[in-house]
Amino acid sequence: MGMGKALIRKKKRPVRTIQWLAGGMSVLFVLVCYQNMSLTGTAPAMEQILNFLKEETAVSAWKNCMPVMLREETKGVVSVEEFLKDKMEEFYPVYSFSGTLTEYSTQIESDMTCSMLEENQQESQKEQKKSKTAKEEKEEKENKKEKKEQETAAKEHGIESKNGKAVEISREKLNDFDYLVQNFYQIDRTTTIGSSELNAQEMLAKDMTLQGSNENVQILIYHTHSQEGYADSAPGDKNSSVVALGERLTQLLRDEYGFNVMHHMGEYDVKDRDNAYSYSGPALEQLLTEHPSIEVIIDLHRDGVPETAHLVSEVNGKQTAQIMFFNGLSRTTANGDIAYLANPNRADNLAFSFQMKLAAEEYYPGFARATYLKGYRYNLHYRPKSLLVEVGAQTNTLEEAMNAMEPLADILNKVLSP
Repeated sequence: MGMGKALIRKKKRPVRTIQWLAGGMSVLFVLVCYQNMSLTGTAPAMEQILNFLKEETAVSAWKNCMPVMLREETKGVVSVEEFLKDKMEEFYPVYSFSGTLTEYSTQIESDMTCSMLEENQQESQKEQKKSKTAKEEKEEKENKKEKKEQETAAKEHGIESKNGKAVEISREKLNDFDYLVQNFYQIDRTTTIGSSELNAQEMLAKDMTLQGSNENVQILIYHTHSQEGYADSAPGDKNSSVVALGERLTQLLRDEYGFNVMHHMGEYDVKDRDNAYSYSGPALEQLLTEHPSIEVIIDLHRDGVPETAHLVSEVNGKQTAQIMFFNGLSRTTANGDIAYLANPNRADNLAFSFQMKLAAEEYYPGFARATYLKGYRYNLHYRPKSLLVEVGAQTNTLEEAMNAMEPLADILNKVLSP
């Protein structure tokens, strides 16, 4: 028995020695780590370490237990490296603290960063929403409701607009500049405009009716870009291009409404599209000299949009290309008013397109897109009642574009007739 106890004591001494050596090495390892961190300038201050140790005390028991629990649960083999790492985290919390000082490019961190950014964006949106005034929220709800009603009316009424308005737009709302811009206009970033020029009451007060009789030419239709065609148009074929639309509109205005209309088919974009407006200008001046009775000039175009866009509405059960009125302001944001592109008829141009857009909204909801305002002049200065109209885009069919001529002719009649 005595010999047995001696053997036990001898066996215990090496174990204790190993434990002391391991503890000493651990302390030495921590000190070396701290010294290296100090040299690189990433070591935490002693006060931070003490504060961290205080905070870690409350969860130290949990840390001591978890590694064992996890190993028992998974029943896996723990490597020497993992064992030492666990022990360092268990007994020296500063080790895990120092680990937070370095940034690691791991997938987990990347995912966390994305999640945090998304949360920040959501919080930002919430703050922005909170910052909105009660008036703005009310107006936004009313605008959405009104737009929905207009879309519903467009489907239900269609071309029945000849027998009355599909919807009635509040004139009081139109006097609100923000409401007017939001619902009727798209302002290009290259230009600016204020409430002094976009004043609904003043624009509606302008008389856009024709003053002369139909004994002489009243309306001129032409095409600065005569080569513009549609999805199923044959290149260079006037009968399937925007020129064909001009012929159809001319026929409707003459036969249905009794206007005296001239359709000019000059080509100004065949060789040099960029200077088409410069080329068409002298031709317009010549026509106006020969026919001074012309009161209305309509430049008929086709828009260009991404291939995924389809500008179509339903009018009288027909798939109909949407239209867009276009105004040049002879003004850029960078340089202000452009002196060499002065337009003395700008206010009347704006009034004319606004009255057309308003009639479209009330009689054919959804047919006319927001009126586009850009910085240059586009030959709209020759007459007060000058109009540039984009009919559909390259993704529309010729039939859809041709169908748009009926409601367009009707709107012109409503604005121009006494």
